[in-house]
Amino acid sequence: MDTPRSVPRPTPGQRALADALARGEAAIGSAVIEIDASVYADPARFEAEQQRIFSTQPLPVAPSALLPQPNLAVAHDGLKVPLILSRGADRTIHVLANVCRHRGTRLIESDEVVRAKRIVCPYHAWTYSADGALVGLPRADCFPGLDPGDRPLLRFPVAEAGGVIWFARGEEADFGPAQALAPDFDAFKMADHHLYERRTHHVAANWKQIIDAFLESYHVQRLHAATIADFFADGITAADMIGPHQRAAVGRADYLSAIDRDDWSQLRRAVTYTYFLFPSAVIVVSPDYINLLVVMPQSVGSALVEDFMLIPEPPENEEAETHWRKSWDLLDAGTFAGEDFRAAALCQRGIESGLLRKVTLGTLESGIADFHARVEALV
Repeated sequence: MDTPRSVPRPTPGQRALADALARGEAAIGSAVIEIDASVYADPARFEAEQQRIFSTQPLPVAPSALLPQPNLAVAHDGLKVPLILSRGADRTIHVLANVCRHRGTRLIESDEVVRAKRIVCPYHAWTYSADGALVGLPRADCFPGLDPGDRPLLRFPVAEAGGVIWFARGEEADFGPAQALAPDFDAFKMADHHLYERRTHHVAANWKQIIDAFLESYHVQRLHAATIADFFADGITAADMIGPHQRAAVGRADYLSAIDRDDWSQLRRAVTYTYFLFPSAVIVVSPDYINLLVVMPQSVGSALVEDFMLIPEPPENEEAETHWRKSWDLLDAGTFAGEDFRAAALCQRGIESGLLRKVTLGTLESGIADFHARVEALV
């Protein structure tokens, strides 16, 4: 009998990684690789990355769940550009400049989500709709000949795909590779999830140090011994690429070989999927919730990381709230902040000492080498 369309199933790529794990095929490199330690500490290199990657490439900025309803907006400053993320009355997502077209006033001051059927300038009350159109200005007679249609908020290219919001600074940005991820995220019903919690972390490390931590499993049994190590086998990861983005899966071969890997509910319980969204975000899909971590470079030795935790539906009772709070605390404060981000900062301190000229990568860290090669090609 055919499976009903409403029953979720893994994508062919998700199933292929699970099959590889069941066969005991780990994704490993073939040789030790060295990269120059200066890529984490050279200010000129950092500026080149800003100009040639972060100013040109599509960037993941938030989950769709941040703005679940029409006429909502939030200020976003993490990429050092004053932005407004908004969802219009027709549910279309927009990324706008948080800069009034009159005198440049910041329009939305808080980074909390606000109702925004109208976005009103706090200085002179020029008023915009959630899609950035100028819809009202006091004393219009004082602006003879000014056509409001010529003064919308600056709009940036944007795409919403699979429950992730992407934006770009350049008009030539190609969102095709981002949209190619949507079938995988749709399999998790990510766009329908509820935003349980979000927190921004200040990390004293180069942005690539943070990304590196999510591109190898060599550290899991060591660094995460006190938190999540018991859930994972040592270094058993399968991985592939979706355009410039990496998809990885971690699971136990013995358990996977014994289950129906077309049964998505069984597979979700057995496999942790992780996606690296080039250049600067990671999605960790746990069996019953999802974390999106957006890395935002601030300087050569510092970055912000915004952690969003998505759950299938809002907690319905105290028991559910306790369950989700425990999961949030385990990953956000325990695993990510207390271990991954701390390790990134410790690496940065060592490299900034100037005492290490080359960083050594083993065969379980080949994902890091691939990432740095991609960055190098663009820079």
